[in-house]
Amino acid sequence: MSAARIATRIALPVAGVAVLFLVARLLGREGGGAGAADPPAAPSAGGPAGARPVPVLTAPVEKRDVPVWIEGLGTVVAWTQVTVHPEVDGRLDRVLFTEGQAVRRGQQLAQIDPRPFEVQLHQGEGALARDEAQLRGARLDLVRYVELRKRNLGSQQQVDQQAALVGQLEGTVRVDRASIESAKLNLDWARVTAPVDGVVGVRLVDPGNLVHATDQTGLVVLTKLDPAAVLVTLPEDDLPAVAAAQARGEVPVEAWSRDGAVKLGAGRLLVIDNQINAATATMRVKAVMPNPWRSLWPNLFVKGRLLVDTRRGALVVPVGAVQHGPQGTLVWIVGADHRASPRDVVVALTAAEVAVIARGVSAGETVVVEGQGQLRPGAEVSVAEKGGSEPRP
Repeated sequence: MSAARIATRIALPVAGVAVLFLVARLLGREGGGAGAADPPAAPSAGGPAGARPVPVLTAPVEKRDVPVWIEGLGTVVAWTQVTVHPEVDGRLDRVLFTEGQAVRRGQQLAQIDPRPFEVQLHQGEGALARDEAQLRGARLDLVRYVELRKRNLGSQQQVDQQAALVGQLEGTVRVDRASIESAKLNLDWARVTAPVDGVVGVRLVDPGNLVHATDQTGLVVLTKLDPAAVLVTLPEDDLPAVAAAQARGEVPVEAWSRDGAVKLGAGRLLVIDNQINAATATMRVKAVMPNPWRSLWPNLFVKGRLLVDTRRGALVVPVGAVQHGPQGTLVWIVGADHRASPRDVVVALTAAEVAVIARGVSAGETVVVEGQGQLRPGAEVSVAEKGGSEPRP
């Protein structure tokens, strides 16, 4: 069979099938059959019929006073810390404190064997009594020698010698009295007392040991915890703001836990250190804080915050609303028609969770806080205010 005849025999059935399909479509249209009708054309994805609102979270632009805080790493130091040393040598008889006990100034902490100092006191008192008796006799003799000299019954030399003896004995009496005062002082020092109010630490010497005034360790460390001092390290660039705040008046200072979750204390700025650390380009400031509950412990690391200024009537938005674009910082504004548009802004500063806007927005306008990544200029949005739960179409 030739190739032409084979092609003809194949083409005839195909053409017949096409004719039958065309007839079926015509019959379906005339009868109104739904299954035979052409499917509706899908709307264009880029056209208005296919656009869907973008869900976003918004917040209003507010006008309020904004405190300006400067933060830095801080260290708590004891307001007063004293290592209690014995002031006399002797055997430590008793320890009269409990470790960790709060004590008052003048309260007895320990007792050194007082007997050697009592002996010294008795010896001084005896020497004083003896020398005072000799002085009284010498003075009486001097009076007699003076009377005899007036009657030319004695020599002037004898009078002068007796006067010198009286002066010598007067000096001896003064030495005896000083010796008694020294013995009383040593006896008093044998009672070791607290020099300041505070909390005693771990006992460094046990009773029964010989202690000396030259010992390096001492008996115990006494720390005054209330008030507490906090040293805060800040960048040197913060010096003008801190100095200006101090010049205006008292500067509030707060101490927080390192994670910023718990406020441990509040007080005021006491002093700015008189030099900058050239190696780290930082400065130190010292604050004093009441510490009645002992939440501030010596050598504790804290987060220090200084209130250096307050912006009155500032325009603020949440920090999350500020975006960075090719031309600088911007925010997305949602209009009354629920469409978003970008707007360039100038951020004056960031404080806590808000950004202070110097230029670009007005109070009462609505900014997008979350969802900016899906926005295009003029895009319709589904709005939910910050803190709300249901979006607003």
